[in-house]
This record gives sequence, C-alpha cells and structure tokens, in this order.
Amino acid sequence: MTWIEGLEPHYAWLLVGLVLTVAEMAIPGVFLIWMAGAAIVTGLVAWAAPIGLPLQVVLFAVLSILAVFTGRRYIARNPVISADPKLNRRADRAIGETVVVTQAIVGGEGRVRLGDSEWLARGVDAAPGTRLKVTGVDGAVLLVGGAGA
Repeated sequence: MTWIEGLEPHYAWLLVGLVLTVAEMAIPGVFLIWMAGAAIVTGLVAWAAPIGLPLQVVLFAVLSILAVFTGRRYIARNPVISADPKLNRRADRAIGETVVVTQAIVGGEGRVRLGDSEWLARGVDAAPGTRLKVTGVDGAVLLVGGAGA
C-alpha cells in the first residue's frame, strides 16, 4: 500500500488545492487559483462533515464553477491598472525623445539612433547626423519630425 492509498479524502482535497495554488504561481492566468479555493473548501467540508467521495466531487465541481465565474466577474469589474502603462512597450517610451539620423531619411524612410539602438524611421527628409524628435510610433518604426534638442 502506497502513501496515496492511505490518504484521507479531506487531506487529498487540501493537497489538490495546494498543488493548484502552486500551479497558478508557476503558470499565472488567474484561473487555477479559483479551482484551488474550491478544492480547499471541499477539503475543509469533507473534514468537518462525513460526506462520501461522490458528494465531495460534486461539491468540488459546483464550487469550481461558481468560483471561476465569480472570479472572472470580479476581475472584469475591477481591472488591474498598470502603474506604468508603457512597460515593455519600448517604442512608445521613445515618444518625445531626441534621435540622431544614422542613415539619411530619403523619401520619408531611413534609420535613426536612439540610445544604443538603431531604429527604422519615417518622417521628414534629413541628412545623417541631424537631430530629430520622435513624434509617434508605427509598430517598430519611429515617426520622426521637427528639430531635436
């Protein structure tokens, strides 16, 4: 007989809840945490009241469904607002920065240096070495214009 065969059902539910909680931390998606809560509540109910395994499974299923839909509704009503909306959006952070033309902008297209990187650029025609301001972005292309500082 292995240790899992001798495990009381309420301990098994608590273990499932713990495993689902760890899985939520490893693969965040705000889904497994609700099922983890349902498993923990099922384990506590199974510990407090002598109910059979079939009823425990039904209780877990009902609690999981309720928890997932309640959690989704809560998150939809209370969205997470980023403290830095431009986080991981490097091109958007460049708006307003001064760039130096490295490859002449001819016919509206060329290359510019921003910090230690070269970017494709679109904007007014300019010779290499000209300083311009980033006025916007289009995907990974900087839109430049005006005189830089």
